[in-house]
Amino acid sequence: MAINASPATNLRSTPAPTKIALASNYVDFTSDATLGWGQQYVPDIMEKEAEVFGNRTISGFLERVGAEEPMTADRVVWSEQGRLHLAYAVTHMASSDADGLFTVTADSDGNAIDGTPEHAIRVGDLVLISDANSTARGIVTKSPGDPTAANQCAATKFHAVCIDDDTFVNAGIADAAGATCLVYGSEYVKGDTGRGESVDPGFKSFANKPIIIKDKFDVSGSDASAIGWIEVSGEDGQNGYLWYLKGEGDTRQRFTDYLEMAMIESAEKASDSTAAVDGTEGLWAAMDDRGNYSTGILGSSASTDLAEFDAILAEFDKNGAIEENMIYVNRTTALAVDDMLAGLNPHVTNGVSFGVFDNAENMALNLGFNGFRRGSYDFYKTDWKYLNDYGTRGALNDVGAKRKRGIIVPAGVSSVYDEVLGKAVKKPFLHVRYRASAADDRRFKTWTTGSVGSNITSDLDALEVHYLSERCLIVQGANNFMALTA
Repeated sequence: MAINASPATNLRSTPAPTKIALASNYVDFTSDATLGWGQQYVPDIMEKEAEVFGNRTISGFLERVGAEEPMTADRVVWSEQGRLHLAYAVTHMASSDADGLFTVTADSDGNAIDGTPEHAIRVGDLVLISDANSTARGIVTKSPGDPTAANQCAATKFHAVCIDDDTFVNAGIADAAGATCLVYGSEYVKGDTGRGESVDPGFKSFANKPIIIKDKFDVSGSDASAIGWIEVSGEDGQNGYLWYLKGEGDTRQRFTDYLEMAMIESAEKASDSTAAVDGTEGLWAAMDDRGNYSTGILGSSASTDLAEFDAILAEFDKNGAIEENMIYVNRTTALAVDDMLAGLNPHVTNGVSFGVFDNAENMALNLGFNGFRRGSYDFYKTDWKYLNDYGTRGALNDVGAKRKRGIIVPAGVSSVYDEVLGKAVKKPFLHVRYRASAADDRRFKTWTTGSVGSNITSDLDALEVHYLSERCLIVQGANNFMALTA
């Protein structure tokens, strides 16, 4: 057989005096000379993985603001304190009955009063009645809880005598809804009997259950034996060189992210849902149930955004007034906060001066704020990658309350009554409970199966890596949180 030494042949047989790949001394296993397997000018394979999406992980939010603790039961039950003082929304019923008859419609948190349980206003209480027209003082003479039969009122009503005038109408209290009643003490005449009833401390009980989260990675025995190294960096557990387990590293990191995402996005199954699982209350679901929402700080102007921010502070004043708070927001809202604060700088005239107001000539200009104080509150602002990344909530086209721009979370701990432990305990406002016991820890459980490697558990010609966690999120004092929506 003749040997054709033309450039188009598959066999290059011209010898070379040294061990060096030349255009004439290698075997090309393809028909296209420009794509040959052993060409001298074959492209270098870059061993370092290109990180085109930066640090892809979005977890870390709960690690910064919360904690993790084990649990052994199927549910976590806790109680939160009620308000200490008595305040109600009331309606003045003067036209339908005698002046000074009030119907209690809701407590100070907006919870409706339907008579079960009844309100806690008692005979002898000193009250402030206020509406859009005036404020007047009174003393309660009839209430549902009074043991004297002659003084009985319906469960949602009480009667008071005006102190500031002969009637509440003449004192400026209209005969209409929209009034507020505040108890500020009591007064009795000499020789009068004591209180006829007591006010039981109010509390609210909440519960949540863990969900089971799973994932799996597998690689065949043949692929596991094909050595191929790749250099990676930037993500937890993936710094340096990885062999075929590069895919396992990605799966583990994705599972870690899912552990946090599930705690944020999950909700309990609706009563008419046919889903086979029960669900759990996540962060947004807790906010929908008992948190606060704001549509402010949209970047319209510094003065407008500041007024909207002050409205948020007023809401915090009505609740726990927690001094230190963390702000986790998307990019648009983060810039709106920066612009709001920069617009308040009185030293800015014809230039930009954000953050560091003594910017030096050779220093990069600081156009952002990490923290600030307003009133009696300290705020620490952080970009929340979960709301920006196009692989997570950054890809959603939510509108209205469904669109989440960020959240303000109180820092520190709160004191609640743990009904399982039977005592008051201090916990972070946000924390994760995971199932664990002496026999099994399900916080982050992983195991391998198959016949690849030294851990042979079956005749499957593959390595399978399994991941499992069973956990739930506890949102305490959600009335001190503020979610930012569209």
